[in-house]
Amino acid sequence: MEITLLGTGAPAGLPRPDCSCAVCATALGPDARAATAVLVDDALLLDLTPGAAFAAARAGHSLGGVRQVLLSHPHDGPAVEVPAGLPQPGRVPDGRELALLTGHRVRAVAMDAGGTGYAVTGPEGQRLLYLPPGAAPAGLEQATAQSYDMVLADVVGRPDALARLRAVGSAGPTTDVVAVHLDHDVPAGPELRRRLAAAGARAVPDGTTLVVGAYEEVPDVPRRTLVLGGARSGKSVEAERRLETFPEVLYVATGGTRGGDSEWAARVATHRERRPGSWRTAETTDLVPLLAEDGPPVLIDCLSLWLADVMDSVGAWDDAEWAGGGEKLLRERVRELADAVRSTRRTVVAVSNEVGSGIVPATASGRRYRDELGRVNTAFANECEQVVLVVAGQTVVLRG
Repeated sequence: MEITLLGTGAPAGLPRPDCSCAVCATALGPDARAATAVLVDDALLLDLTPGAAFAAARAGHSLGGVRQVLLSHPHDGPAVEVPAGLPQPGRVPDGRELALLTGHRVRAVAMDAGGTGYAVTGPEGQRLLYLPPGAAPAGLEQATAQSYDMVLADVVGRPDALARLRAVGSAGPTTDVVAVHLDHDVPAGPELRRRLAAAGARAVPDGTTLVVGAYEEVPDVPRRTLVLGGARSGKSVEAERRLETFPEVLYVATGGTRGGDSEWAARVATHRERRPGSWRTAETTDLVPLLAEDGPPVLIDCLSLWLADVMDSVGAWDDAEWAGGGEKLLRERVRELADAVRSTRRTVVAVSNEVGSGIVPATASGRRYRDELGRVNTAFANECEQVVLVVAGQTVVLRG
């Protein structure tokens, strides 16, 4: 089964008309995207968009052989003209299956928001899933015996859709996940590719033809990642974003509850509201046993608070205790953590503060903490496939 992506953008396209944002201003050339429409084996068209006939011609195809046009979502704005000879567009009721004379079978998949997803099975058994913008499959409970060969989905806008598919086995390690309905939420080019790679997905330019079921090198999701950044830099958001397409995540909060601290309670509440409901939370600084266990991906937020707790336990703030064995004990704890990261089989994303580039602390204990955090970050980073630095919400890849 062969598909041609006549467009890969959001319903309004990219750049959006009359939008002056930085992403739209730089979405030029190959980064410009028409509204998503998919031509399947020159016989089935999923979503009719303005200029679809011209887009097909530019890609070396024709809509003359299309026998069915299916819409996945309501189209706002002016009515789209149906090219001469093309069947009138329609939608298949949720759960119903449509059999085409060409040998394709199309089943309508219910969504949790407006729109309809389509599961297309080709004449030779290849399986494609196409999801509408801003929606995720509803009612997926039983694991499927076979994963889709390809998934076309709004990976950026609804990453939880991919998480749901992975949870029930509809998307597996060999599923080719291609992002469509791309909007101005993420800068085009390297930043988009980096975000999608972290989710095990990719994007292709408009007009690309793909073979469903053919082997494609699926982007490797880094198994161990350290996210560094200063205060309010966006480092926690970046870390959470890296795991939002996983069906289950253990969020390890190392800061505790700090009873009576209203400011801290507000920060904790903000983090909880951001996280998907399927994630579990563990409040602990005992990281080594967690990393030794098998289980879902782990998000550690953060190493800075872990270090403060360890320094408390070894008496690092007292010069006499520090010189009398506290420094040695701290080095052992850091080495144990680094060894646990090296040997863990879990996917790990850890957050830590980068404090060595600012003002020199006025106190000896502050300088000691700054120095030790630099050593912790270095030891942890040495065991990670990817290390990134977040500055003003922008992510700079240091490794990987």
